[in-house]
Amino acid sequence: MGVFDPIIELSKGLGETLRSFLREPTVTYQYPEEKRPVSPRFRGRHVLKRYDNGLEKCIGCSLCAAACPADAIFVEASENTDEKRFSPGERYASTYEINMLRCIYCGFCEDACPTEAIVLGDNYELSFTDRRQAIYGKDMLLEPVASESMLTPRKVEAGVYTRSVPEMKDSTD
Repeated sequence: MGVFDPIIELSKGLGETLRSFLREPTVTYQYPEEKRPVSPRFRGRHVLKRYDNGLEKCIGCSLCAAACPADAIFVEASENTDEKRFSPGERYASTYEINMLRCIYCGFCEDACPTEAIVLGDNYELSFTDRRQAIYGKDMLLEPVASESMLTPRKVEAGVYTRSVPEMKDSTD
């Protein structure tokens, strides 16, 4: 190793920096107004999905909590009635909490869910000033509905919902 080798390597690095500065366009996003696009495989904030009729997909089975390696999910299930219907099945998640400080965004909860109720969305804006704000409850996780008539709980006729998961139209899925 010669005396001038470090100087040669430094000049190569500075030359590469200067080349990228002069040839590649600068990309700037005006952040609060314009959000940066994320890749399709990005795992962001969790979302609890609903069916098209507004009922919740989560049936309170707690498989997501069992699959979570960080033990960040807490699910408590309750029984559905025809007077207070939350989901199509016998049960629903009366309490659904995710501790975002513990979550490692691995996607195991998404894979374990039999009804595809929990998904990791594309929202990357997570900020809280207190540890209690980092615990996202069911009200913060549920997907919004289109109209007031689709809110849960709702009263339904007896015997309308007999399955937790609706029957598939195409059995090859």
